[in-house]
Amino acid sequence: MDHVHILCMLSKKIALMTLVQKVKANSSKWFKTKDKRLENFFWQDGYGAFSVNPSEVDRVISYIQNQHEHHQNKGYKKEYLSLLKKYEMEYDEKYVWD
Repeated sequence: MDHVHILCMLSKKIALMTLVQKVKANSSKWFKTKDKRLENFFWQDGYGAFSVNPSEVDRVISYIQNQHEHHQNKGYKKEYLSLLKKYEMEYDEKYVWD
């Protein structure tokens, strides 16, 4: 696994950066308890976040549920870069693949 999809409603009371930090910290601790081979698991420094039109939530849920099939046809890296380019988003290459 080289990435994870999370769909959530972000509260106005918590910054996206704080949410991602908490998800990473807690999931890292959890992963490390599941298998000795994961003792050195860590998340990369960066992350990607996209807003979703409420009318597209069902479509995003379907995409996440079928991501294993989807990524067999189009790799994660290629898809991610195409999204960044499509929406003209600036990004730092060092965070995309580390």
